[in-house]
Amino acid sequence: MFIAVCTIGWGLHVTGHLPGAVTSLERASKATFGKLTPEENQRFKDAISTLKGITDSRQTYLLKSYLCGEERQELGIQTPNQLLQEQMKHPGWMLSLGAKGEVTFTEEIEDLSPQCKQKAVFGIDAGGNLSLFNGAPGKDNVIRTFFQLNIKHLESSLPVETVKQLHKGIRISDLDEYYSVLSTFSDYAVEETERAMTRP
Repeated sequence: MFIAVCTIGWGLHVTGHLPGAVTSLERASKATFGKLTPEENQRFKDAISTLKGITDSRQTYLLKSYLCGEERQELGIQTPNQLLQEQMKHPGWMLSLGAKGEVTFTEEIEDLSPQCKQKAVFGIDAGGNLSLFNGAPGKDNVIRTFFQLNIKHLESSLPVETVKQLHKGIRISDLDEYYSVLSTFSDYAVEETERAMTRP
């Protein structure tokens, strides 16, 4: 009798039907929930709702979205249950469905991608914007544009060498250098210089 009760109890616990039973997956998810913003929390709930509507296996990808660059990784064909488990394990990942039904999880990473660490260069694009390039500055290899620079103010305020370096391209290889360059040149953004000129 005791063995039968234990066996039934264990079966209910494993399937999650025992009152108060919490699977390790749910525990992990709840622990992570505390770290989510209200917006991320809502996005997570929407993703779970979408995934619960999927009834067939889907080709699945993980897109790692860095501050500079992206990497796409194939996760293979996943069942509806595997997709749900993947999202529960990573509540911060964003979910999107492609035109052919493929599932993409996007992980936002506050770092430079390995490729960017090898090749990223800050410079000025043809429109006078501070931009990040994949290699030497040129119109065909802009990765990201940040803000319009007040070139006259920049050239009159900074040493000639610094200005030349920016036109030629400033190589960065890590997050500290990335933020350092952004911080240095943000003072010369058109909006910033206009604001400074209108101050009493």
